[in-house]
Amino acid sequence: MSEVYDFKKLEEKWRTYWREIDLYRTGSDEAKPKYYILDFFPYPSGDGLSVGHCRNYVPTCVAARYKRKRGFNVLHPMGWDAFGLPAENYAINHGVHPRITTERHNRNYRRQMQLIECSYDWSREFSSTDPGYYRWTQWFFLLLFKRDLAYRDTGSQWWCPIDKTILANEQVINGRCWRCGSLVTRKDLEQWYFKITEYADRLLTDLDTIEWPESIKTMQRNWIGRSDGVEIAFEIESDGQAVEARSISTFTTRPDTLFGVTFLALAPEHPLIEQVVAEAQKEVVGAYVERARRMTEIDRLAADKEKTGVFSGAYARHPLSGERIPIWVADYVLMGYGSGAVMGVPAHDSRDFAFAQKYGLEIVEVVSPDGQDYGVDRCYVEPGIMINSGEYSGQSSRKGGERLAADLAEAGLGQKQITYKMRDWLISRQRYWGAPIPIIHCPECGPVAVPDSELPVRLPDLDDFAPTDDGRSPLARVEEWVNTTCPECGRPAQRETDTMDGFACSSWYFLRFASPHYQEGPFEPTAMDYWLPVDTYVGGAEHAVMHLLYARFWTKVMFDAGLIPFDEPFCELRNQGVLHAADGQRMSKSKGNVVTPDEVVAEHGTDALRTYILFIGPFEGDVIWDGANMKGVDRFLERAWKLVWEVTSRSEEREGTAADEDEFRRQMHRLVQEVTEDFERYKFNTAVAALMKYLNYLYEQLDAAVGQDFWRQALETFTLLLSPIAPFIAEEIWQEALGHKGDSVHEAGWPTYDERRIISQTVTIMIQVNGKLRDRVEAPVGIGEPELKRLVMDREKVQRHLNGKKVRKTIVVPGRLVNVVAV
Repeated sequence: MSEVYDFKKLEEKWRTYWREIDLYRTGSDEAKPKYYILDFFPYPSGDGLSVGHCRNYVPTCVAARYKRKRGFNVLHPMGWDAFGLPAENYAINHGVHPRITTERHNRNYRRQMQLIECSYDWSREFSSTDPGYYRWTQWFFLLLFKRDLAYRDTGSQWWCPIDKTILANEQVINGRCWRCGSLVTRKDLEQWYFKITEYADRLLTDLDTIEWPESIKTMQRNWIGRSDGVEIAFEIESDGQAVEARSISTFTTRPDTLFGVTFLALAPEHPLIEQVVAEAQKEVVGAYVERARRMTEIDRLAADKEKTGVFSGAYARHPLSGERIPIWVADYVLMGYGSGAVMGVPAHDSRDFAFAQKYGLEIVEVVSPDGQDYGVDRCYVEPGIMINSGEYSGQSSRKGGERLAADLAEAGLGQKQITYKMRDWLISRQRYWGAPIPIIHCPECGPVAVPDSELPVRLPDLDDFAPTDDGRSPLARVEEWVNTTCPECGRPAQRETDTMDGFACSSWYFLRFASPHYQEGPFEPTAMDYWLPVDTYVGGAEHAVMHLLYARFWTKVMFDAGLIPFDEPFCELRNQGVLHAADGQRMSKSKGNVVTPDEVVAEHGTDALRTYILFIGPFEGDVIWDGANMKGVDRFLERAWKLVWEVTSRSEEREGTAADEDEFRRQMHRLVQEVTEDFERYKFNTAVAALMKYLNYLYEQLDAAVGQDFWRQALETFTLLLSPIAPFIAEEIWQEALGHKGDSVHEAGWPTYDERRIISQTVTIMIQVNGKLRDRVEAPVGIGEPELKRLVMDREKVQRHLNGKKVRKTIVVPGRLVNVVAV
C-alpha cells in the first residue's frame, strides 16, 4: 500500500478486477434469503446524468451492497424506459431516427452509472424498445382486452399541439403538457382506454397493506377520490323552453344539508347546459364553457383558485320544499365526478361559500354544532344538529341525513351512490415512437386481437415519423404495414395505428428483470415466484398518480388472471429528496446549472462523489449541491488512508492495557451498531457521520495502550463498514494493507456487534448551575445520589460559578444531569 492516496489509480485497478470476477452478478444460492431492490425505470435523455440523479442511484447501490454482505441473494438490475415523446422529439429536432438516439442515450447512461460504480447486474439489462420486450407489453394489452378491461371510445381529450398527441389527465399540469410545457387544447378522437376504475376500491383499500410514505398513499387516495353519498334529482323549470330532460341529478355526501341548497352548479361540460340555458345567456355561457375546457381538472380544483361561474338564466325546483333554485355553470364542478352537477350549499361547503359570496347568492344555515342558528357569516363544514330543515330539524347530521336519504329514495327522488374522481386510463398515443397497439380493425368482426403467435407487432422503421395535426399517428401513412387480413374471417382489415402510452411499458418491467431472457412468456414462473414482489422500490414522488398507480393496477389484473401470486408489486417504497443546484433551482441544461458526475469524478474521484451524495443530507430531504464541501469528504478519505498506512507500517508490537482495550473494543461495537441501524433505516448521512467520528477517535488513540491485534480488528471493521459507501478505497485497504489478497472486501460478510460490549461502565453527567450548563463529569453507572452530589460539588468549575453563593437545593436526574441551585 502506497503512502499517497491516488484515487485514479485505485479506480483503474479495481474496476478491471471487479469485471473479471463478475462482482455484481445476481446471487443464486437457494439457501439464502432474497432481496430485490429496484430503481424507478429511468428514461435516458441526451443530457445524460447529473449529480442530482446520483441521489437515487448511489443510495440504492449502497443498500444492495449492504444486503449482499448480510447474506442475501440480491437482485439489483437496471434497464431503460426508452419509448415516448422526449426521445421522439429529440430525434425529430436532430434529424436522427429515435432508435439511434435512444441507443446512444442508453449507452451514455450505462457509462455514467458504471462511472459512479452502481452495483447493477448488467447481464439483465433491457430496453422497453426491444421487440423481445414490447412483445410482452402487447401481450399484456391483449390480456386486458380479452378480460374486457381495454375498450375504444370517442371523447374530448387533451391535445398537445407541439407533441401532437393526446394526453391523459395526469399528464396535464397547470394547463400545459407535462413533457414540453406547451398549452394544451381539446380534440375529439376515438381512443383506447383501460378500465382502471373497475379496480378503484382495491387500489384504495390495499394501500393499507404496503409500506409506502403516507404522503404518496394520500395522493393516490385523493386521486382515486371515492365518495359515498346520495344522488338527488332536481326538477327543471321549462319556462316555455323545449327541455328534453325533466330533472338534473346531483351527487352529495351530505344529504343532511339538503335544505341549505340555494343554487345548482353544472360542470361546463354538462350535456344539459345547451338545453337549459336561457336565450339571453347563451353567448356569455358559451364563452365561459370554452374557457373552462382549456383548464385541467387539477387547476379547476386548486384550493387557492378563485371560484368562477356564470348564471344560465334557468331554474330548478327543490325536491322537498319546492323552492325555486337558480342553475349556474361553474368550473369547480367536474363532469366526471358524480353526475357533473352539485347542489350548492354555501353555509356548509367552503367552495360553495366562496362562490355564493362572490355572486351574492343566498346562504342558509341548516346544520350547527349545538342546534342554534348562528347566521350566515360563516361556513360550518362539520357534522352537527340539523336546523331550518322542516321535520328533520333537531336530529343529528348522521341520523337525520340517513332518514332524509331513505325518504328521498322512497319518493323516487334520490338513491345511494358511490362515485370516484379517477377516470379510466387513456392509453392511445398518436405518435410513432411507442409500442404498437396489437389490434386489427375488421369491417365485419370489429376490433380483433392479434394472435399471440404473431407478436410482436413490430414498429416499422420509418424515415418520416413526424406527427401530424389531424390526430392520426404517423403509422397511418404506412399502407403496407396498416393493410392486413382479419385473423378471424380472413378478409381485408387494417392495423390499429395508435401506439401505447409509455407508462404501459413501465407497468410490468419489474417482473421481466426476474428472467429477462425468457422467451416462453413475460417471465419465467419459478424465477418470478422467488424474486417477486419487489422488496424495496426507490424513486421520486412525482410518479405517485401515474406510474405507481398504473403498475398497481396491472399487477392486480395479473393476479386476477392467475399469472402471479401477489397483488401489490412493491412492498416498500422510498422517495429520495431532490438535489438542487447551487442557485437553489432544479438542475437544468437550459439554466446552465448542471453538475455532472463526470466532472466531479475527474476532480475528486468516485468514492468522494458517492460519500458526499450520502452525507449531504437525509435521504428523503431536499438538499443543495455545494461543491466546496467536497473538500471535507476528500479530507475524510485521505485521513482514512493515512491512518491505515501509519498503523500497518508500525514495526513494533505494542503492549495494551485491559482498560484501554475494553474501551477500544466498546467504541468499535458501538460503531457497528450505529452504522447497521442507519443502513437499515436509509439514514446514510448519519452513517457517514458515525464513520467520520470514529476515524477521529482512532486518531486520538494512536498513542494509547492498545495492542496491534485490536488495531487490526478496528481497521477491518471500519473498512467493511465503509466499503458499500466508498468501494475503491475500501478494496485497496482490505486486500493490500490488511492482507486479504484475492478476497474482495465486497464479498466479505458484514461485521456484527455484541450489545453487552456496547454498555459502558461509566455515564456522562451534565452539570448545571442555576440551569446553565457549566461542566460534565464521568461517573460510574448506578452511582448513588449522595456520592454523585459530592462528586459534583468537588468540581472546580462548579465552585467557580457558585462564587461563594449558598446552595439552596440540588436537583438530580439519575444517569443524566445534576442542577445546583444557588442564591
